[in-house]
Amino acid sequence: MSVIERLGKQAKVASRDLASLSTIAKNQLLLALADALVSTSTIILEANAKDVAAAAEHGISDVMVDRLRLTEERIQAIAEGVSQVADLSDPVGQVVRGYTNLDGLKIVQKRVPLGVLAMIFESRPNVSIDAFSLALKTNNAIILRGGKDAIHSNKALVQVARQVIQEAGYNPDFVQLVEDTSHAVAEELMVATDYVDVLIPRGGARLIQTVKEKAKVPVIETGVGNVHIYVDKYADLDMATEIVINAKTSRPSVCNAAESLIVHRLIAADFFPKLEAALADKQNIEFRADQAAMSYLKNSVEATEEDFATEFLDYILSVKVVDHFEEALDWVNRYTSHHSEAIVTQDIRRAEMFQDSIDAAVVYVNASTRFTDGFVFGLGAEIGISTQKMHARGPMGLEALTSTKFYINGQGQIRD
Repeated sequence: MSVIERLGKQAKVASRDLASLSTIAKNQLLLALADALVSTSTIILEANAKDVAAAAEHGISDVMVDRLRLTEERIQAIAEGVSQVADLSDPVGQVVRGYTNLDGLKIVQKRVPLGVLAMIFESRPNVSIDAFSLALKTNNAIILRGGKDAIHSNKALVQVARQVIQEAGYNPDFVQLVEDTSHAVAEELMVATDYVDVLIPRGGARLIQTVKEKAKVPVIETGVGNVHIYVDKYADLDMATEIVINAKTSRPSVCNAAESLIVHRLIAADFFPKLEAALADKQNIEFRADQAAMSYLKNSVEATEEDFATEFLDYILSVKVVDHFEEALDWVNRYTSHHSEAIVTQDIRRAEMFQDSIDAAVVYVNASTRFTDGFVFGLGAEIGISTQKMHARGPMGLEALTSTKFYINGQGQIRD
């Protein structure tokens, strides 16, 4: 029996055990997990230190190491996220609609768990706990497969979760970790249709594309963020400067960070010097610009076609100058990954047109794209940000991890 078969069979059993778990029991487990994460933080940090050291030895960039690194503060934040999930309303069992039809059948549509979730993700170890907390709250068993860069951290975090579950008298297989990080085992998980109901990949473009091409399990596409900010000719340039800097530099390794800047030609001569001056005291950004933008920037290199379609996850920004609003719309819709996009403008009509016209899960007016986050949107810890249109779109909270079932009660009715 392969590793995936074993984990899959155990997950199926666990999903049945989970089906009857009450909201009170789930919340008690979540609060116990939050406490355990804090109390075992020393062990978790020791495991994380091994991953960080290995990453440094392999020449991984500082930005990507930051995605991997845990601190006391970050563990505390993970624990707080788990507690927030406990505070959220439980969607399982909620009645979507109820009515009696012409045949006298009492029809009730309720929210139910999906069953067994699988998640393939990369360097951020907090994902393991975020995903499990949401899975537990929605009565779903989950199989986690993290990247090799975070294997020690993920082992420690999942072990804490399993111990909390077991000490409470439940099946620890509510959550399982695939400890073999080979591509072959990951690909076996992608086709485990006998065991997995939904697969959620969370990571870079290569991972997402691989899963889309090879998976036979139903997939919810998430994550890739080629995020644009368009600075319109009617923009407040001070506001635009602050938004661009925040969206690009506050945490460039995450999917809601800005990757591309579009600027209207009529304000380019004023905006680019202002932006470069503001960045001088904060962070060195590599601008990969078209020829028009290069004429306004002191420090830039010429962009390639590939640059405009790239999620850099680094201190790199592609830059485009446009002559009119419609050109900006076309440009964003051409290169968007359907994640998050933004416009900075004081023109309400153009703001509304931008939001209506851009094909993305989240569209901002006069705000940083860094807000695309399940916590910020009030959904609790997100399991990912869906960039597709079926089933779920945008930050995926609890409701996105449920399906519905029709409950029909009759009194002997038969159909003519």
